[in-house]
Amino acid sequence: MRAIISDKAKYSILILLIIFFAPSWAQKNFTISGQIKDKETGEDLFGATIIVENLKGVGTTTNMYGFYSLTLPAGEHQLVFSYIGFENIEFKINLTQNVKKDIQLGSNSTQINEVVVTAEKADRNVSSTQMSVARLDLKEAEALPVLFGERDILKTIQLMPGVQSTGEGSSGFYVRGGSSDQNLILLDGAPVYNASHLLGFFSVFNSDALRDVQLYKGAIPAEYGGRLSSVMDVKMKEGNSKKLEINGGIGLIASKLTIEAPIVKDKGSFIISGRRTYADLFLKLSNDEMQNKSSLYFYDLNLKANYQLGAKDRLFLSGYFGKDHFGFSDIFGFDWGNRTGTLRWNHTFSDKLFSNTSLIYSEYNYKISIKSADFEIGSRIKDYNLKQDFDYYLNRNMKLKIGGNVIHHTFDPGYLESNNDNLNSIDVQNKYSLESALYISNEHKIGGRLTFTYGLRYSNFNQIGPGDFYTYDSEGEVKDTSTIGNWESVASFNNLSPRLGAHFTLNESSSIKASYSRTTQYLHLMSNSSTGTPLDIWLPSSNNIWPELADQYAIGYFRNFKSNLYEFSIEAYYKTMDRVIDFRPGAEINLNPTIEGELLYGKGRAFGLEFFVKKSQGKFTGWISYTLARSQRQIEQVNNGNWYSAKQDRIHDISVVAMYKLSKRLDISAVWVYYTGNAVTFPSGKYEIEGETINYYTERNGYRMPDYHRLDLSLTLNNKRTKSYIDPESGEKREKKKRFESSWNFSIYNTYMRENAYSITFRPNEDDPKKTEAVQLALFKIIPSISYNFKF
Repeated sequence: MRAIISDKAKYSILILLIIFFAPSWAQKNFTISGQIKDKETGEDLFGATIIVENLKGVGTTTNMYGFYSLTLPAGEHQLVFSYIGFENIEFKINLTQNVKKDIQLGSNSTQINEVVVTAEKADRNVSSTQMSVARLDLKEAEALPVLFGERDILKTIQLMPGVQSTGEGSSGFYVRGGSSDQNLILLDGAPVYNASHLLGFFSVFNSDALRDVQLYKGAIPAEYGGRLSSVMDVKMKEGNSKKLEINGGIGLIASKLTIEAPIVKDKGSFIISGRRTYADLFLKLSNDEMQNKSSLYFYDLNLKANYQLGAKDRLFLSGYFGKDHFGFSDIFGFDWGNRTGTLRWNHTFSDKLFSNTSLIYSEYNYKISIKSADFEIGSRIKDYNLKQDFDYYLNRNMKLKIGGNVIHHTFDPGYLESNNDNLNSIDVQNKYSLESALYISNEHKIGGRLTFTYGLRYSNFNQIGPGDFYTYDSEGEVKDTSTIGNWESVASFNNLSPRLGAHFTLNESSSIKASYSRTTQYLHLMSNSSTGTPLDIWLPSSNNIWPELADQYAIGYFRNFKSNLYEFSIEAYYKTMDRVIDFRPGAEINLNPTIEGELLYGKGRAFGLEFFVKKSQGKFTGWISYTLARSQRQIEQVNNGNWYSAKQDRIHDISVVAMYKLSKRLDISAVWVYYTGNAVTFPSGKYEIEGETINYYTERNGYRMPDYHRLDLSLTLNNKRTKSYIDPESGEKREKKKRFESSWNFSIYNTYMRENAYSITFRPNEDDPKKTEAVQLALFKIIPSISYNFKF
């Protein structure tokens, strides 16, 4: 059948084509492209800015690998290449053909005047099209007070608006009312399924090995998927391609060492970074035989290498290996850990098309050995992921991203291996699934003030055999069993996730941004703990567990003051969640082959306001963040079907961060946090049956833990890292870095010894058993710490 297009439709199509491609039709254009790197280390500079001074509002930024591409009209142009903390490079270029221009920016810390090195463009708060994103400044994180002297990016990110700690001292976090398993944490593209050490008190990320950390709380770009609430994208350093560099640190409970060096100067480099605690070494000094034979430690090992194969090709290979071990004499052993690996190939097809191909591996497992009873319990999740991404710079107003990936998941929900005649072995069958996605997004500038970012992500999730698969009745009892063969489909789900963002520049110092995003989650964490434990297990969507869905709307106002000395933002968001998961009363999670029958499903909502004020330049820097928010759930079988507060429902959350440079050698900092106590279910009364006292519960999460607050302080003593000299060419006084640098850090955690409640339990009063009393457990009163760091 022949299609007929009306004249009106033809004109509409013509107008759209003119809007999209007018810049390339209007006159002859050429493209300048290349890489921007750090002159001292050879590291790629992500987010470096290229501005065309003679064309107002025209410019671009580098991608994650330092690549840039900018299409301009033929003729002479004045270009400025800049990155905060580095000296600008400015030059004229006469474009008569496509040009490849690699740039190396040198640190301006060689100048005598004090500078503040950050990873942000000075007005990025206003000019960036992205909203609801926190990019962590690793330099700032070094200055903040820390628990036990160990810097932790996850604890630093909790000081940002919309991000909440899961509990006292924990590295786990909630984002905008979501649960902790709704955060996708990536290390060089590989998912990290358990990002904690020592039962949550430390994260798996060694700051010395990291290059960049970004947390997307909303307006999540289309290239990311798989979780409802947030994406934390962590990139490892590539290694110094200019010279050998060694840095490390010694703290109260752990030490670390990092080595970077060229493989071939300016062509390839590597980094090796290790960290280990040594509490177990002190146990060896004990006279108690049980303690002497016990062990308690964790370690991390980060490895990465890259090599430039040619002008257009570059290979990267990175890996992470981490493990926790706790052993109590010859009686008990508990091990858990992550392993990841990423092989990446960058290829530049042309001055406008950049490709990134990745093969990614990730695994998390735990194992408990009860040696006295001769049995072992364990669980594991393992992924293989093939990912392809393209960056296409269509013209100076449009930047396309296109790609896709396919993941094979293997879930081992649990096993019990027993050599004990009184205990039978249990092996819960493995589960398998394929997850695939395709995406496209475009950053589209319209005029000098308006920019749209729009995209679409299509995802498919397919649970496959082999295995026995159950269906359940309304009470969670098995009513049918089916046996499925290898690679046969058990259940398949398809979802479209649109992403839309808008950025309107009001003037040079303020802008308005808005966004909408839909997210889909196919993997689900089974946990009865509010903070998460190593024993939690992951399950895939299946014939019984449907994918979780979320829709988030956000709008914000962004403003900078006094030549970008201060930045301010306020964001409002509203998020709905569908098919959220809870448990039936008394649900058993571990070693349960019919765990899917223990689950309940409902919906959720979260909404709030986020305020953020930051000063990032000068001797006195810091920020204040405040979040006013609610997070609620509704499940038919819970709380009589009424809405109730989620456990992470915190109405108020405040963080105040202050850093002051007393001199070149002495820095001080302070952090004060306050938040409303978590929602919790306590007994509302009690009754007695046949002499036994039974607690009576009414509303789900109808009570609150006491409000939480604490003050941390830190003092850092640096050696003099530079020496003064007179530049013979300019006659200006400058400073040159010394080869060896070191610092001492002194921290106090919970300075005014607030006894914050970690848990509250109930027991009969010793004097009058008919009365019930609440018992509060506080983990930390005050913890001083000291650490020594060095670099050469």
